[in-house]
Amino acid sequence: MKSNRTENRERKILRVAASRQFDFKIVLENIHDPHNVSAIFRSCDAVGIPEVSLVYTTEQFPRIGKKSSASAFKWVKSKKYISIAACYNNLHELGFKIFASSITEKSKSLYDLDLSENTAIVLGNEHRGVSSEAQKLADDNFMIPMHGMVQSLNVSVAAAVILYEAMRQRQIKALYPFKKNKTAEIDLIDEWLLK
Repeated sequence: MKSNRTENRERKILRVAASRQFDFKIVLENIHDPHNVSAIFRSCDAVGIPEVSLVYTTEQFPRIGKKSSASAFKWVKSKKYISIAACYNNLHELGFKIFASSITEKSKSLYDLDLSENTAIVLGNEHRGVSSEAQKLADDNFMIPMHGMVQSLNVSVAAAVILYEAMRQRQIKALYPFKKNKTAEIDLIDEWLLK
């Protein structure tokens, strides 16, 4: 007979897995600070992003401790790439539209993007932003509108703003719980029950 704690854990796993948004991804390109990476993973877990793509070409892959990530790495997978082209090729093969965060005159507003379809959002290094390659190869570039003197946000704050806008759009379209990929959800539940 199962204990209440085990039953509660299993119910939570079923509830959380049902809300995972398998058609939304975050791509981190050369994010330097492991605390920023950890904060982004926590935000991804909070809104139901199951996997983060990591592209590191100029920085070392970050070492992230369990305390700083609040165990989000246990519930959000990471996939490493050695180039932005390899990452984008994989995402395009899977049917994702790629939006790179970039403050330019041609960048669209975050609030003009449809984040309810197959979407990958690319965030760049804290100091340099996304690479020129990441900008050029993306399907489009976007920015978070700002009205202050400083035209930048901490990358983990920017990620949270973007993720919660995506969640807002997806809730309007009743994508929580996620209904498009039951196979991925079942596989995730099986994986989590072993943890």
